[in-house]
Amino acid sequence: MRHRIETTDPITGNDIEDLFGKPYVVEGAGTPNDLVIYFESEDSRQQYLESETEHLSGHHPGLDQPGDGRGDHS
Repeated sequence: MRHRIETTDPITGNDIEDLFGKPYVVEGAGTPNDLVIYFESEDSRQQYLESETEHLSGHHPGLDQPGDGRGDHS
C-alpha cells in the first residue's frame, strides 16, 4: 500500500525534519493513496482535528486511522 506523506504542519506551516515520535493523522486510511499528515505538536494535531470536524455533520472517514496518531506510524 502506498502512503503519501506531508511533513509540513498544516496549522503552523513549519516543515518537520525529524518525524520520529511526532503526532500525525491518516486521511483516507485503508485507501490506496492515503495521506499521512505530521504535526509539530499534539496541540497542532488537535487544532487540525477540531477544524476538520467543525465543517462536518457526522462521521469523517478520513480520521479512521491505525494507532492513536501519536507517532506510532510504521
